[in-house]
Amino acid sequence: MNLKNIILIDNSEFNLYKITQKLEKIIPIDSITKIYSRLASVRNKNMLLKIFLEFQPDIVYHSAAYKHVPIIELNPMEAISNNIIGTKNIVDVSIQCVVKNFILISTDKAVRPTNIMGASKRVAELYIQAQSNNKNNLNTILSIVRFGNVLNSSGSVVPLFREQILNGGPVTVTHKDITR
Repeated sequence: MNLKNIILIDNSEFNLYKITQKLEKIIPIDSITKIYSRLASVRNKNMLLKIFLEFQPDIVYHSAAYKHVPIIELNPMEAISNNIIGTKNIVDVSIQCVVKNFILISTDKAVRPTNIMGASKRVAELYIQAQSNNKNNLNTILSIVRFGNVLNSSGSVVPLFREQILNGGPVTVTHKDITR
């Protein structure tokens, strides 16, 4: 499959820069695929709409979510704002702009959630399921994929374990108050 455009949207300038640089190394200079990086938040529905109207994407992969349970437990309103409202915004804009396929990259923590992070992701999933069953949405296929911890991703414990080992330990497997 030849991609015409890859549109990256991130609210972290540093992460947007890093992924853009990585993709530019992978995609040949003479490729028909062009990379566009947009600094924006899923919380800003008007900006999302502007970007979607400009590029008219066929497929949207939505993975914007806070992932670090202890931090999210201390900042529950941020989890609600980003994980729930942000997902609602990007789903609504995808339907409005008639995106063919929308895929939420969710988490295994949404299964019988025991914390705000998992619960906020579960609510986002429920919204997508409701929109998928909405008879007014005839053109956008909405899907959800759940992943556990992806090794070495930004939500992974691997970077933490590396740092703990380099510092002589101990390696902490989990916080004593975390329940699974």
